[in-house]
Amino acid sequence: MTRKIVVQFGLTSIPGRSKLQIPAICPRYATGTVSYLVSVPTRFLPETIFVKIAVIGTGYVGLVTGTCFAESGNDVVCVDNNPKKVDLLNAGGIPIYEPGLEELVKKNHRDGRLTFTTDLTKAVRSARLIFIGVGTPQSDEGDADLSAVWAVTNAIGDAFKDVPAGPPGSRVVVVKSTVPVGTNVGVMERLNAKGCGHIDVASNPEFLKEGAAINDFMKPDRVVVGVRRPEVAEVLRELYAPFLRTERPFIAMSPESSEMTKYAANAMLATKISFINEMANLCDRVGADINDVRKGMGHDQRIGFQFLFPGPGYGGSCFPKDVQAIIAMGRRTGLPLNLMQSVDAVNYEQKKVLFQKITHHFEGDLVGKMIAIWGLAFKPQTDDVREAPALVLIDSLLASGVKVRVHDPEAAGNIKAIYGDKISYSDGPYGTLEGADGLAIVTEWKAYQNPDFDTMKKLMQGRVIFDGRNIFDEKAMANVGFAYYGIGRGKKTYTA
Repeated sequence: MTRKIVVQFGLTSIPGRSKLQIPAICPRYATGTVSYLVSVPTRFLPETIFVKIAVIGTGYVGLVTGTCFAESGNDVVCVDNNPKKVDLLNAGGIPIYEPGLEELVKKNHRDGRLTFTTDLTKAVRSARLIFIGVGTPQSDEGDADLSAVWAVTNAIGDAFKDVPAGPPGSRVVVVKSTVPVGTNVGVMERLNAKGCGHIDVASNPEFLKEGAAINDFMKPDRVVVGVRRPEVAEVLRELYAPFLRTERPFIAMSPESSEMTKYAANAMLATKISFINEMANLCDRVGADINDVRKGMGHDQRIGFQFLFPGPGYGGSCFPKDVQAIIAMGRRTGLPLNLMQSVDAVNYEQKKVLFQKITHHFEGDLVGKMIAIWGLAFKPQTDDVREAPALVLIDSLLASGVKVRVHDPEAAGNIKAIYGDKISYSDGPYGTLEGADGLAIVTEWKAYQNPDFDTMKKLMQGRVIFDGRNIFDEKAMANVGFAYYGIGRGKKTYTA
């Protein structure tokens, strides 16, 4: 059996074997470099030659990154310290919901380009590119918690203690996790302290939307890398070339600028959400309709429509913690970030709006009421409930003596892990409505956007909808017999 390899090659001879061209990812055998496409009998090649990329972490970022690189023809090994997760992945399952991801994982695992292991040392020793994709959750002080990044960095350094240094560029550690400015320097210093100064360190932030991550990776708006040497940028440019064939830009900058770019991008998007939500709340007070207002704004090419959708506040694994982290960065440098503090404060209050509308409608008499909730994930096409607005609503309803029945196409299991039998669950949207005094829509899944209102009226005890995503037309709701509360629709309610 032979294997075709398209990489940078070193010219050498292995003791006891014929002279071969061995990839630079095995620097112990390399003495010079040249690029060729060759077919090499696998019996002559070290086992480690087959892995080009190691991805540390099989969470959202790591798993999508590793899978998409494998899909473009690279040999990838993904590493996780959770044996149960690794077993699940090797069996063809995935620990998260992301449209299209499970199929790609199965395909590339079956074809031998994507493997999973708990053995970090073996994985990184056999890789030329080592991506760090571990979580950086929010700490109690608001900063990003880098303990996992430092643990992985130290483990990488330990893995190369007894391995001869290769030529420059033979190995690159790429920080894919979202990290504060200066983290790349910290990674480099830790590797240097372990005698791994020959390993380059680069930044390569991810810009993936949950629910559309595969498309975002395969067809990126841009690829941003932070490097110290242009040679490292070229290695990464070659890696990403299959994804940039439509002339999307590959942007190389310093690691500090790259790290900052990720936070600045998310901070801007969070700002747009908090802005439109605050305008929506004002519309409710002055009699304007935010749907009309956003149309009048969005057609201004300087503004556009993206992220100008009012709702119950942003959630998820990125915006809340990244806004807090950038505020913390400013605090550490003595620069109060007043705008970002306001964005965070507006979002905190926005998550209370649906409960406030429910309280207003029932004139504070909530004890014993039954409220149905459609949508639990922080957005459609994901099962992620981290910082989800639904959590705030459920907590407020339970604290007020309300009975809660919920549905979500993907996230119900994650909610059940939090609330257990404190609330009840339905397998379908209509199942939540039987005897309900009202319906709150928190996530705009497509399954909720064209319901049978006659069936809903038969099932519900009270005919009122609290629409946190403005998916229905308020006047149409009155025509079919429902009182309706939207976000920023200009009136407190449309009454049937």
